[in-house]
Amino acid sequence: MGKIIFYENKNFQGRSYECMGDCSDMQSQLSRCQSCRVESGCFMVYDRPNFMGNQYFMRRGEYSDYMNMFGWNDCIRSCRMIPMHRGQFRMRIYERENFGGQMMELMDDCDSIMDRYHMSDCQSCNVMDGHWLMYEQPHFRGRMMYMRPGEYRSFREMGMSNMRFMSMRRITDMM
Repeated sequence: MGKIIFYENKNFQGRSYECMGDCSDMQSQLSRCQSCRVESGCFMVYDRPNFMGNQYFMRRGEYSDYMNMFGWNDCIRSCRMIPMHRGQFRMRIYERENFGGQMMELMDDCDSIMDRYHMSDCQSCNVMDGHWLMYEQPHFRGRMMYMRPGEYRSFREMGMSNMRFMSMRRITDMM
């Protein structure tokens, strides 16, 4: 079980809102959110309601001024708790939409699909086991997207048309 506390102002000041699961719209709880503390578990936080917009992975720790840290112009508007997965991790990535083109199966982290698989692009995927983070640049850098088990036929249709995913990492206790 996870627990995250959001604060209206930087440095854990102002009103707070405690969350132990998903929250699709924090505006009803806080007028703004500029710092947070993750007491347990892992969360994805989003700069727009309904788990939309820029996203960032947060693990146990204190984030006294996350806007400067993430380079965001806005504040956290929604969050999703990431359940811890114990067991095998498996994801298939595809070069083209609708599971087309070259396919590779991952069971561990991949810091560069270009170096490892000679794939220049990843436009769809099927997450079979575990929870993953996909990054737009090699070596787990740049914007990220949380992928839970399921089929993702088109990143473009998910609103990620200008993103290319070049590295993938499993979400584990050891991250």
